[in-house]
Amino acid sequence: MAKKFWKKVRRPMAIGGVLAAQMAQAIQRPDLESLTDQDPSGVFGDPSLPPLRMIALGDSTITAPGVEPLDDAWVRRTATHLSERYYVELISVAIGGSKIRDVRDGQVHRAIVLGADLAVLSVGGNDALRGTPVGRFEASYDQVLRTMIDAFPAVAVCGVGDLGAIPRLPALAQGVARVRGRAIDHALGRVAFQYGVPKSRAWGQEFARFEYDPAVWAGDLFHASGEGHAMYADAANPLVDEALRRARFAPS
Repeated sequence: MAKKFWKKVRRPMAIGGVLAAQMAQAIQRPDLESLTDQDPSGVFGDPSLPPLRMIALGDSTITAPGVEPLDDAWVRRTATHLSERYYVELISVAIGGSKIRDVRDGQVHRAIVLGADLAVLSVGGNDALRGTPVGRFEASYDQVLRTMIDAFPAVAVCGVGDLGAIPRLPALAQGVARVRGRAIDHALGRVAFQYGVPKSRAWGQEFARFEYDPAVWAGDLFHASGEGHAMYADAANPLVDEALRRARFAPS
């Protein structure tokens, strides 16, 4: 029994160790650009329209390193989409590199203080790449989502896509990242389904360009470019529409 137990334990530990080592190697790339967070916050639309405050929590999928112009960032594209019906104030509390525990311990509390009609959560990629156990991730995600549901009229969450497509990762790490990304996506999807919160698609043919087209990647070959963010926005726009519909949102 003991031998069987340690075989089960050692395999994920070994995989996690390999991914961590390969990630460290990928990060140490002086030949590639080093990109920094951006703040996508802003106002969008006609002030005569009903007001809508939208707050974004999460990681660099929100802060859009390397996306130029910043209006190409998916969260700003989505704010522009909503501005056809609302006068949108977009506030970001996201921080690049964040894991779910960072959202749980900091961002969600700041978001509650600021207040919003619609809250969007995009996190999980760093948990997948940095070895957060899936069960621990799911428990923390559950805690965050319950807190958000209690605090905001409308809530939506973004999935985690194929991290194995990241060109900056060495080949060995890409395979592990793909498996880990799918597992994290499934975990957050289970939580979202449990609470009736809409979740965006993150896998499928609509994202196939990430596997072969360099134009969808920023200069660091790790984060998505403006073209990549366009695909994110295509998934996010119906997501926020559905969140507002489910909330029967009526601006004050």
